[in-house]
Amino acid sequence: MNIKPRVAFHTLGCKLNFAETATIARLFDEKGFEKVNFGSEADVVVINTCTVTGSADKKCRNAISRAARNSPGAFLVVAGCYSQLKAAELAGMPGVDLVLGSKEKFRIFDFAGDFEKRTVPGVHVCEIGGDRDFSPSYSLSGRTRSFVKIQDGCDYYCSYCTIPMARGRSRSAPAGEIISQVRMIEKQGIREVVLTGVNIGDFGRRGSGSLLDLIRRLDSETSVDRFRLSSVEPDLLDDELIRFIAGNSRFASHFHLPLQSGCDRVLKLMNRKYTTSLFTERVARIKELMPHAGIGADVITGFPGETEADFGHTLQFLQDAGISYLHVFSYSDREGTRAGMMEGKVPPQEKEKRSSILHSLADEIKLRFHEGCLGQVHQVLFEAYNRKGRMYGFTGNYIRVETLADEEAVNRIVDVELVEIAPDGVVRGIIK
Repeated sequence: MNIKPRVAFHTLGCKLNFAETATIARLFDEKGFEKVNFGSEADVVVINTCTVTGSADKKCRNAISRAARNSPGAFLVVAGCYSQLKAAELAGMPGVDLVLGSKEKFRIFDFAGDFEKRTVPGVHVCEIGGDRDFSPSYSLSGRTRSFVKIQDGCDYYCSYCTIPMARGRSRSAPAGEIISQVRMIEKQGIREVVLTGVNIGDFGRRGSGSLLDLIRRLDSETSVDRFRLSSVEPDLLDDELIRFIAGNSRFASHFHLPLQSGCDRVLKLMNRKYTTSLFTERVARIKELMPHAGIGADVITGFPGETEADFGHTLQFLQDAGISYLHVFSYSDREGTRAGMMEGKVPPQEKEKRSSILHSLADEIKLRFHEGCLGQVHQVLFEAYNRKGRMYGFTGNYIRVETLADEEAVNRIVDVELVEIAPDGVVRGIIK
């Protein structure tokens, strides 16, 4: 009797990382490995890392320590963005056998040999620089949703960000390749495709076409039920793109616009490519055409030089911006960035206070948005059951909805009336 070797995966960070981990997992499947849950005993453990913040770094290190503790005999691979920037640091952690950079992570079998534990870890990390290679990736692990990588890298060089160092210059997949991937995905019965990347609004700019050209082709050449865009920079979300999504029922009325600050002075220090007035214009145009669209934003608090008055501007801007949900991050110095060398560091206690205020505001914004959608009928893609005999799914405008479990509704898009917000904040609905 042949016993399959077991492999476990753990992904940190963005949707792009999840798509790339899924691609790596398929390589192991092709080699006859059995996938097990992270935390279970395994023969090989692969951790795909993130380094966007100091908190992300800490989560990566904790995951590595957990894997070494739970599966001390496992061949431990650490790969991705953190590995690209801090290979020696990660190679020095107990239990690590192989460290792979952003490009090398797709070549685990070239570097791992027989997957035997090593006394000296292998480190394979090449310079990213002006790299133009594109590694296609997509996920198939879920029954209902697939993340498809359409773009990688970034040319924006925001003063706080290490992504260009970890992933290189902006580059895109050929549109035809994406079309082929989506056609394959839809044959698996998957209902929703999320188009993801580092800066997807930059799609096609070094070749021919644009993000709008791509989604027009996806609309005419594929039959998947729903598409959703991941984060798009405000300066790259033009009116034509907004109008196309507003006029097409297959594209979710959901936008995520990285804001980072509601103060123009701080945006300039961050080297962002827009002003608060441009952000306001984009949100207003979305809401004009799609009054109930879900609009998310990111904000960083405690950036070097952010004064109490600057923070007050951000707070007021967010209260008036008309967004639907908010992700809050506390600034942390990243080695090699301009912001890391700036003066005017905000004390940790002050950053914590500002973060707490913003998290409270985020709760208010989300509740206000959910309350405004009660009584409406939305199309929900139901994903799975929970242990309480209920199932959940997401509306097109990205509201998580729960209702009584109905096996026939799982992996289908159905009309649901949003009826109440439970004490735990969950929106409950009734299938129509």
